[in-house]
Amino acid sequence: MAFKNDPPGQWLSTLPPGCLRLSSGYPEPALVPSEEIKLAVARLLDEERDLPLHYLGSPRIPQLKEFLRKRMATRGVEAAEDELLVTSGACQAIDLIARVLLDDEALVAVEAPTYMEALEIFQNYTEHYLTIPIDEKGLQTELLADLLADRKVHGQPLPRLLYTIPTYQNPTGTTLSLERRKHLLELAEQYDFLILEDDAYGELGFQDRPQLLKAMDTNNRVLYVGSLSKVVAPGMRIGWVAADERIIDPLNWFKKDLNHPFDQATMASFLEAINFDEHLNGLASVYEAKCATMLSALEEFLPPAVSWFTPKGGYFVWVKIPGVDTSELLPKALAAGVSFVPGKYFFLNQQEGLPYLRLSFSYASEEEIVKGVELLAQVIGISIPQPEQETDRQ
Repeated sequence: MAFKNDPPGQWLSTLPPGCLRLSSGYPEPALVPSEEIKLAVARLLDEERDLPLHYLGSPRIPQLKEFLRKRMATRGVEAAEDELLVTSGACQAIDLIARVLLDDEALVAVEAPTYMEALEIFQNYTEHYLTIPIDEKGLQTELLADLLADRKVHGQPLPRLLYTIPTYQNPTGTTLSLERRKHLLELAEQYDFLILEDDAYGELGFQDRPQLLKAMDTNNRVLYVGSLSKVVAPGMRIGWVAADERIIDPLNWFKKDLNHPFDQATMASFLEAINFDEHLNGLASVYEAKCATMLSALEEFLPPAVSWFTPKGGYFVWVKIPGVDTSELLPKALAAGVSFVPGKYFFLNQQEGLPYLRLSFSYASEEEIVKGVELLAQVIGISIPQPEQETDRQ
């Protein structure tokens, strides 16, 4: 099925030299703990010599799994040893889940918009989707309920899996409300589907962090996927799945021996030497300030017709420019010296995403954010239809 699809990563733009990168969903470079990781590697090799470089790897690898289990417990999820699987990043976790649960008859429910790489993964396994729009409170579970009820009445297939990023969503930055979290779990039970909760940004809340769907789940409906990419270093490729052992076992079979023993041992060595909560609080403080800078710049420079959601954590701001195809806007923005990701890449039906774009406040400096938004505003100002429409900023 993969041969039918476009190559992955088409949304990536070739950036001209000096371009201000408001497209990059990467950590702030200064926040990647390179010095601490260097010390962790030195400590690891000094103490264990060749062990981390073998197939079976380091005795620290079980310590990493134990750290993740304890971290989950602090967030309300008690995962037993056989209910957690460490993976090579969140994408491998999503791919393993898709391989185990999906076939070419399976129906997958996804948010619209959603993480483009998850869409690329699912399209390798099935061509059947149900899309549910997002508003400022996240996935619209009321619309989902209507769709499910209608499908049941008409004898149409129901979802086998629903994929959601309920907290600080990519690309919209929105967070699913508590009421909708409860409703979603009720719908999963009523219509007998599983939920894949992608929590890549969930530890990056600016204030209070919402309760995990997995922590609210009493019927083993939720497969939780976590990642250390956004809070430590993406190149380390450390993710994990927490789920019922009946799911974890086949995931492990498909994973086989595709571990990264050295990366996992290095991460364990790093984590044992830091206060993780202090580390997270430091990240959140920086990203909150950068987000505030971006929102202020958007308010100052963008025309009144342009609107956006206000995130409470994560990396992204989702912007709507009525009447503008942002994929056509992008070359003009790049020529002006600023990048973004056009909204169409986050939708199965790309036409739905034409007036949207995703901005990232995580990577660029605050000065670059202000300058980048100002440049973008100039490009938008000559592209937006006249007369200007009323704003619906959230």
